[in-house]
Order: sequence, then C-alpha cells, then structure tokens
Amino acid sequence: MKKDNKLKVTYRVNGQIRVPEVRIVGDNIESQVLSIGRARAMADEMGVDLVEISPNAEPPVCRLIEFSKFIYMQKKHAKEVKAKQVKVEVKEIRFGPQTDDHDYDFKLKHAKGFLSDGDKVKAYVFFKGRSILFKEQGEVLLLRFAQDLEEYGKVESMPTLEGKRMTMFIAPKKVIAKPMKTAEELESEKIVAEAPVKKQPQQKAKKEYTGPKVEGEDFDD
Repeated sequence: MKKDNKLKVTYRVNGQIRVPEVRIVGDNIESQVLSIGRARAMADEMGVDLVEISPNAEPPVCRLIEFSKFIYMQKKHAKEVKAKQVKVEVKEIRFGPQTDDHDYDFKLKHAKGFLSDGDKVKAYVFFKGRSILFKEQGEVLLLRFAQDLEEYGKVESMPTLEGKRMTMFIAPKKVIAKPMKTAEELESEKIVAEAPVKKQPQQKAKKEYTGPKVEGEDFDD
C-alpha cells in the first residue's frame, strides 16, 4: 500500500497539472499538443484521467488513462525489470603457497562451475607465518589458475598482495540470470571453496612452469 501511495505522489494528475499546454498520448490517440483545458475536457469525455508522465518535456507529456490502471502498469513493469536483473555473487577459492596438484584440481573444478553459473571468483593465496617467503610461488599459482580458467572467465584484476593474502579476481565470460539460492546451498558452496589445504613436505625440485611469464621472474632457477 505504501508503494502505491509513493507512485501516486510521483505523478501529477488532472487538476494537479498546472501548465498552459500539454502533449497528449494514449491508446488509439493521436499525439498532439492541446491547451490544458482542452486536454482535461478530453479526459472527461473519455472517462479517464490526465496523467503527467514527462514533466520535463516541452511541453509536458500527459497520458489519457485511468490512473489506477496506470499505477498497476508501472508496478508490473518495475517487477519485470527487477526479475531480469542479474545478481552476480562472488565465490572465494583459497590456496596455500604450496598447494598440491590434487587440491588444485579439486578447486579448479569448482571454480569452473562457479564461472559457468555466472558467479565471479575471488582466488587468493593465504600466507601463514614464514610461508610469506613463498609469495612468488603464490603469484605463479594464481597466474596458472587464471590460464586454466581462460575458457570460462577473464582476469578482472591481477594478483595483488595485501597483508598475508595475494588476491586475484576472475569474472565470468557469460553472465546469466538465475534464481536465488537457498541458505543450505550457499553454505555447502562455502564449505567446498574453503576446504583446508593439505600439508605436504617442501619440495626440493620445482616443476616446470608453462603458464604466463611474470615480468622480472625467472622460473628456470
């Protein structure tokens, strides 16, 4: 009811319209400029209201229509617009600087699913304690992640180190409208995305890196 009152206040109707002349429009009505008196008389003859829809036009534009019907149409249009709006959610994927292949593939699979659903992915490497010494490995990991997801999304921001986190955002290539997810579904996805990284002994031999080259870094050392 409050929304209806707000809409009614937004539009001037009949005697509230105080300008010398207006342009009238409506169903099966030829658009024309009339004096305000003639426009009101025409509305009375048709048994409808004179509703000002474009007050800033020169002259202002008024529609010949029943005001209650006009309000209903405005509410219906607003609902349709809201239904078509796309809600993009941000899903977090957490890595450690020395994530093993199994854990990496597991999270890559879910990131592909998130991007396919139209969600944005926030991938980050968390450096705990002295692991900050491996920040270069963290950057390489995120760049590899971006390369493996290039068919599903595009990098929105390159890896950036803030405190103990190095973060990168990947946006979906296709944004699609989708129904709201239940609290249970959102909680399930959160558990998957934040699955703990398996600890493993520090590897002596580095694997050959085939991803994009980072300026200033030498992966052959």
